[in-house]
Amino acid sequence: MTIASNPQSGIARRILRSPPARVLVLGFILLIMMGLNTDVMTSYAGEPVKSVQHIMALAIAGFAVYLGFANFVEQRAASELALAGMGRELGIGLLIGTGLYATCELVLMALGIYRIDGLNPLSFMVPAIAMALSSGVFEELLFRGVLFRSIETWFGSWAALALSSLVFGLTHLMNPQGTLEGALFIAVEAGILLAAAFMLTRRLWLSMGFHVAWNYTQSAIFSSIVSGNEAAQGLIRSTIKGPDLLTGGSLGVESSVLALLLCTTTGIVMLVMATRRGKIVAPIWKRPA
Repeated sequence: MTIASNPQSGIARRILRSPPARVLVLGFILLIMMGLNTDVMTSYAGEPVKSVQHIMALAIAGFAVYLGFANFVEQRAASELALAGMGRELGIGLLIGTGLYATCELVLMALGIYRIDGLNPLSFMVPAIAMALSSGVFEELLFRGVLFRSIETWFGSWAALALSSLVFGLTHLMNPQGTLEGALFIAVEAGILLAAAFMLTRRLWLSMGFHVAWNYTQSAIFSSIVSGNEAAQGLIRSTIKGPDLLTGGSLGVESSVLALLLCTTTGIVMLVMATRRGKIVAPIWKRPA
């Protein structure tokens, strides 16, 4: 004897598995968790070790939510979080992300714009761990894992690259000292770089490595402004004096022409590699039936 399936439940499942539902449901949950991250870092501002511990716990919960949605709602394996290649890609991302930011500061040093005044104790490098993990994990899950993949499912890789980069940049207008110019810089340099990392590997580990390393190096080592937020003291005590075009002004180095050139160039190189390796997804209407 067979039991007829409920047409309404079938429609509901298809709706839940659709890209718009993915953005609305999973995206909303991740946004709530990002808000919790902010609350944790505010509450434990004077206790950096506890802050890091809580952010790590929230990051694990974020991965669990993402994987749970993929498995139980979309009924698919979340290949973008596959453990195969994780260590290599995360490590490369951390190294390149650190190198990109350090190169920007080295150029500023050579020009006499960034001057080292002294060093702080190593303990000054601990508080930035929470911030870097929070932004690197949750923003990549949200903007590349949810938004990019959802747009790509219907409209292909190039539309996903353009739209996810634009949204990613414009969200930085909500940051303290956020400016339209800075948001557009971030949309181009970071949006292309981070989306290209995903397109090349089809996993999130490389982009997470880039993101975590850039933010951590910026704050924990060079004591610089991160995306318009108030600068915190890291390892290096420094003085920065120079034109906003090179320093990024009140938004930080990511709003500088140096970051724009370095990060965008790196992103374009990865886009070329992704294209040559056949990693570009066509819009749904151009795919074979």
